[in-house]
Amino acid sequence: MGSLDGKVPWQEKAAKKRQECASKLPQGWKLSEQFMAGFQAPISEHRNDFIRTEAIRKSGILTDRELKITEDYTVTSLISALADGTLTSAEVTLAYCKRAALAQQLVSCLTETMFPEAQERAEYLDKLRAQGNLAGPLHGLPVSIKDNFHHKGTESTIGMISFLDEKSSANSPLVDILLELGAVLYVKTNIPQTMMTTDSHNNVFGRTLNPWNTTLGPGGSSGGEGALIALRGAPLGVGTDIGGSVRIPAHCCGLYGFRPSAARVPNGGMRVCTTSGMKFILSCAGPLSSDLDGIETFFRSVFEAQPARYDSTIIDIPWRQVPIKPTLRIGVVPESSIFPLHPPIQRVLAEAIHLLEAQGHHIIYLEEKDCRVMEANEIAWNFFTLDQASQKHLESAGEPPVPAMSYMLKQGEKLKQFYKRSLPDMTNLDRLDKVALLNTRRAELREVYRKLWLQHNLDVCIAPPAQTTAVPHDTFGVAPYTTLTNLLDYPSCILPFGKVGELDAKENFELDGNQLGAEYNFEQLEGAPCSIQLFTTTMRDEECLQIAKQIDQCLKSKK
Repeated sequence: MGSLDGKVPWQEKAAKKRQECASKLPQGWKLSEQFMAGFQAPISEHRNDFIRTEAIRKSGILTDRELKITEDYTVTSLISALADGTLTSAEVTLAYCKRAALAQQLVSCLTETMFPEAQERAEYLDKLRAQGNLAGPLHGLPVSIKDNFHHKGTESTIGMISFLDEKSSANSPLVDILLELGAVLYVKTNIPQTMMTTDSHNNVFGRTLNPWNTTLGPGGSSGGEGALIALRGAPLGVGTDIGGSVRIPAHCCGLYGFRPSAARVPNGGMRVCTTSGMKFILSCAGPLSSDLDGIETFFRSVFEAQPARYDSTIIDIPWRQVPIKPTLRIGVVPESSIFPLHPPIQRVLAEAIHLLEAQGHHIIYLEEKDCRVMEANEIAWNFFTLDQASQKHLESAGEPPVPAMSYMLKQGEKLKQFYKRSLPDMTNLDRLDKVALLNTRRAELREVYRKLWLQHNLDVCIAPPAQTTAVPHDTFGVAPYTTLTNLLDYPSCILPFGKVGELDAKENFELDGNQLGAEYNFEQLEGAPCSIQLFTTTMRDEECLQIAKQIDQCLKSKK
């Protein structure tokens, strides 16, 4: 297929990259056509549940020991077994490489794979341990990373044609830290085009599916991480978050996810499609895991490594020990009238609040007018649209926007039809004046929250993670309840809690002309994971995690 200007068409470039990635999967790890015929195709258009049907276990490709390694260990117990020699790094790495390869064939969650290199590193770590040494606190632990992290010798295309065929010449700072800590990096994971939508789909690697229900999305932009970890293809993964990009995949895939305060976890030296120096809302690197111990292990280990030695953008604050408060004062962020909640999200929040109240915690219901969710999002969206670099990257490669991008634009147009702006008209302002205005409004909103926190003497807030659970592809749209804490720079955590079930079957949900959101179809969403979101104030990451552990135990008591 030729092109008029002599350039290779983007479709050919994307197809070549996908073929290169597929060829790296060892033949013995490939799912047979007969096995895949047991699922409804096309997989993205039919409801396939790869988790409850135990698809990976039934594939027969993993040995019993490999299944045990990938299914029966938490992050902390895996690290302990690697340290005391119960497990070798070589066998753990092999098990997770194989499982990640199977996850990729089911839900398209990977971009780059480094299987031979990972196995070579694992053998080195085993030799080190045989000599009585451990590489670090994460010795031998497989860790997956989002595609925007540079890993020397691989590509960081972030799913954009314009970045194809560019090998990373150096590691991102966090990658160097993880390696120093003893981790084994073996895969990179898929993201949305431009990393600014909540549907992990791009023209290079295609669409990542939700392993609980393949007609739904896994969230974004760290959606490949969410899908991989949900299938136990990684014990711990690292994503990034500028509007909910760690927390939404955690929510959609039934995992724990943590967005730390900005500039605590190294986020420099990354592949971006933004203009250098245009940093208005800071992106944050943060972990996803199947358990909270994995989240805590990540933070403790990274902060012990003094990350400011690697990344000059980091505020050098060690991880702190914080006391446990047996009784918490918990503020409840209410549903926004513009962004109404689907019935399962409403129910799960109410159930969580009831359990916390029953345990003696003080619940303070905050007012919608005080929380200003819409105003926060209006400021954030205006920050995001100041930089047009991502659009220029798409145009330079001749690639079209993916459907999720178009859907978000339509949502924005609908909002303009009924929402009376809280910001003044900025049409005649130059970019610098716009930045000044938006920074002023953000500062005012932060002051509102400072006073709100003091007024009610809050320890933590509980909020919706999103309007919806995972929803059909290309319909997630905006993320008002996570973008709120990015604008405030509040550390926030997702705790999985429940699934869409019978109690949600008879509930009605209809949007009126002054509301924005996805449609609610119980039959399509049944069984999808639900969660709650917690947040504290800036730099109180340790308190946020400690409280998350307390609340998680309370929620688990229901079971």
